[in-house]
Amino acid sequence: MLVDYACTPEEVQQHFQSCGTVNRVTILTDKFGHPKGFAYVEFVEVDAIQNALLLNESELHGRQLKVSAKRTNVPGMKQFRGRRPNSFGFRGRRPFIPSAPFPPSYGYGRVPRFRRPMRYRPY
Repeated sequence: MLVDYACTPEEVQQHFQSCGTVNRVTILTDKFGHPKGFAYVEFVEVDAIQNALLLNESELHGRQLKVSAKRTNVPGMKQFRGRRPNSFGFRGRRPFIPSAPFPPSYGYGRVPRFRRPMRYRPY
Protein backbone atom coordinates (compact mmCIF):
# COMPACT_ATOMS: atom_id res chain seq x y z
CA MET A 1 0.00 0.00 0.00
CA LEU A 2 1.20 3.54 -0.68
CA VAL A 3 1.48 5.76 2.41
CA ASP A 4 2.77 9.22 3.24
CA TYR A 5 6.52 9.48 3.86
CA ALA A 6 5.98 10.94 7.36
CA CYS A 7 3.69 8.11 8.56
CA THR A 8 4.75 6.00 11.50
CA PRO A 9 3.79 2.33 11.93
CA GLU A 10 1.58 3.28 14.91
CA GLU A 11 -0.46 5.68 12.76
CA VAL A 12 -0.91 3.09 10.02
CA GLN A 13 -1.96 0.53 12.66
CA GLN A 14 -4.56 2.92 14.09
CA HIS A 15 -5.90 3.63 10.60
CA PHE A 16 -6.43 -0.09 9.89
CA GLN A 17 -7.55 -1.05 13.42
CA SER A 18 -11.20 -1.00 12.36
CA CYS A 19 -10.57 -3.75 9.77
CA GLY A 20 -9.31 -6.35 12.25
CA THR A 21 -6.44 -7.22 14.54
CA VAL A 22 -3.18 -5.90 13.09
CA ASN A 23 -0.29 -8.29 13.62
CA ARG A 24 2.53 -6.23 12.09
CA VAL A 25 3.13 -3.01 10.14
CA THR A 26 6.27 -2.75 8.01
CA ILE A 27 7.26 0.52 6.32
CA LEU A 28 9.87 -0.04 3.62
CA THR A 29 12.99 2.15 3.68
CA ASP A 30 15.89 2.67 1.29
CA LYS A 31 19.53 2.00 2.14
CA PHE A 32 19.80 5.40 3.86
CA GLY A 33 16.84 4.70 6.17
CA HIS A 34 14.44 7.08 4.42
CA PRO A 35 10.90 5.71 3.88
CA LYS A 36 9.99 4.69 0.33
CA GLY A 37 6.28 5.41 0.72
CA PHE A 38 5.23 1.75 0.82
CA ALA A 39 3.94 -0.22 3.77
CA TYR A 40 2.80 -3.76 4.52
CA VAL A 41 0.04 -4.40 7.04
CA GLU A 42 -0.28 -7.98 8.30
CA PHE A 43 -3.56 -9.03 9.88
CA VAL A 44 -4.27 -11.93 12.21
CA GLU A 45 -7.62 -12.78 10.58
CA VAL A 46 -8.00 -13.55 6.89
CA ASP A 47 -11.36 -11.71 6.77
CA ALA A 48 -9.60 -8.44 7.66
CA ILE A 49 -8.03 -8.30 4.21
CA GLN A 50 -11.39 -7.70 2.52
CA ASN A 51 -12.18 -4.98 5.08
CA ALA A 52 -8.81 -3.33 4.46
CA LEU A 53 -9.42 -3.29 0.70
CA LEU A 54 -12.48 -1.14 1.40
CA LEU A 55 -10.14 1.53 2.75
CA ASN A 56 -8.60 1.96 -0.72
CA GLU A 57 -8.39 5.66 -1.69
CA SER A 58 -8.94 6.78 1.91
CA GLU A 59 -6.73 9.58 3.27
CA LEU A 60 -3.95 9.40 5.86
CA HIS A 61 -1.78 12.47 6.54
CA GLY A 62 -3.46 14.20 3.61
CA ARG A 63 -2.31 11.57 1.13
CA GLN A 64 -4.58 9.15 -0.65
CA LEU A 65 -3.83 5.51 0.18
CA LYS A 66 -3.69 2.78 -2.43
CA VAL A 67 -4.50 -0.52 -0.75
CA SER A 68 -4.06 -3.86 -2.49
CA ALA A 69 -3.78 -7.46 -1.33
CA LYS A 70 -0.32 -8.98 -1.29
CA ARG A 71 0.56 -10.95 -4.38
CA THR A 72 1.53 -14.54 -3.64
CA ASN A 73 3.97 -16.47 -5.76
CA VAL A 74 2.45 -19.38 -7.64
CA PRO A 75 4.82 -22.34 -8.12
CA GLY A 76 5.66 -23.11 -11.73
CA MET A 77 4.81 -19.66 -13.09
CA LYS A 78 8.38 -18.71 -13.93
CA GLN A 79 9.20 -20.97 -16.84
CA PHE A 80 10.82 -18.44 -19.17
CA ARG A 81 14.43 -18.04 -18.09
CA GLY A 82 15.26 -15.00 -20.20
CA ARG A 83 18.68 -14.37 -21.67
CA ARG A 84 21.58 -16.56 -20.73
CA PRO A 85 24.72 -14.83 -19.50
CA ASN A 86 27.76 -14.85 -21.74
CA SER A 87 30.78 -17.02 -21.00
CA PHE A 88 32.31 -14.43 -18.66
CA GLY A 89 29.13 -14.15 -16.55
CA PHE A 90 28.84 -10.39 -17.02
CA ARG A 91 28.55 -7.86 -19.84
CA GLY A 92 30.64 -5.00 -21.03
CA ARG A 93 33.64 -5.18 -18.72
CA ARG A 94 36.14 -6.89 -21.00
CA PRO A 95 36.56 -5.85 -24.63
CA PHE A 96 36.33 -8.49 -27.32
CA ILE A 97 39.78 -9.59 -28.47
CA PRO A 98 39.82 -11.77 -31.60
CA SER A 99 42.07 -14.82 -31.51
CA ALA A 100 45.38 -14.25 -33.27
CA PRO A 101 47.05 -16.90 -35.48
CA PHE A 102 50.22 -16.70 -33.35
CA PRO A 103 50.61 -17.20 -29.59
CA PRO A 104 50.35 -14.05 -27.46
CA SER A 105 53.52 -12.42 -26.21
CA TYR A 106 53.68 -12.01 -22.47
CA GLY A 107 55.51 -8.79 -21.80
CA TYR A 108 56.54 -7.08 -18.59
CA GLY A 109 53.90 -7.45 -15.90
CA ARG A 110 51.67 -9.74 -17.93
CA VAL A 111 50.87 -13.18 -16.63
CA PRO A 112 49.34 -15.94 -18.76
CA ARG A 113 45.86 -16.80 -17.55
CA PHE A 114 44.21 -20.19 -17.45
CA ARG A 115 47.36 -21.96 -18.50
CA ARG A 116 47.77 -25.63 -17.71
CA PRO A 117 51.04 -26.82 -16.20
CA MET A 118 53.44 -28.46 -18.68
CA ARG A 119 53.65 -32.23 -18.61
CA TYR A 120 56.62 -34.26 -19.57
CA ARG A 121 56.05 -35.94 -22.93
CA PRO A 122 59.02 -37.96 -24.14
CA TYR A 123 57.70 -38.49 -27.72
